[in-house]
Amino acid sequence: MYKLLLMILMSVVFMALYALQTDVEVAMHTLFHGKHALNRAVHAAAQQSDQVKLASGIHSIDESKAQAEALRYLQANLRLNSSNDPLPDTFLRSRVVVELFKVVNDKEVFPYTYTNAGYGYSVTLHRPGVIMFIRLEYPRTYSVLQPITWTVKSSAEMVY
Repeated sequence: MYKLLLMILMSVVFMALYALQTDVEVAMHTLFHGKHALNRAVHAAAQQSDQVKLASGIHSIDESKAQAEALRYLQANLRLNSSNDPLPDTFLRSRVVVELFKVVNDKEVFPYTYTNAGYGYSVTLHRPGVIMFIRLEYPRTYSVLQPITWTVKSSAEMVY
C-alpha cells in the first residue's frame, strides 16, 4: 500500500517538475521572440532617411517615419493591434508597452554613447540610429512560475 502512495506522490512531483520545465522553456522562447521582433523594428526604423537632409548630403533619420515604421514592424512580428494589444488567438495576453523610443540624429557628435542607468543599458553609435525599449509580459502556461515581465532593449544604426 505504501508503495502505491509513494508512486502517486512521486507522479505528482514529476508532473510539477515537468510543468516547471515546460514553463521555463516557453518563457525563454517568448523572450527570444520578443527580442527578435524588437531587433527587426529598430533596424527598420533606423533606415528611415530624412530625404530633405539627404539631398543636402546629411545622413539623418526622419523621426516620425522611424517611429511609425518601428511600431508597424513590432505589431506585425508580435501580432499586435494598433494599440499594441495582442490580437485574438495569439500567445501574448497583455499589452506590449514601448518604454523608450529615441532617435539619435545628425545633431549629435559621433561616436555617441547613450547610457540609461535606470535600465542598465549603454550603447555606442557611430552614426545616426534608433534605441527602443519595450516591456513584455509572459503569459504563463502553468501557474508554477511567478509572473515574468521583461524590459527588452535594442538599438540599430542607419546603414549608408
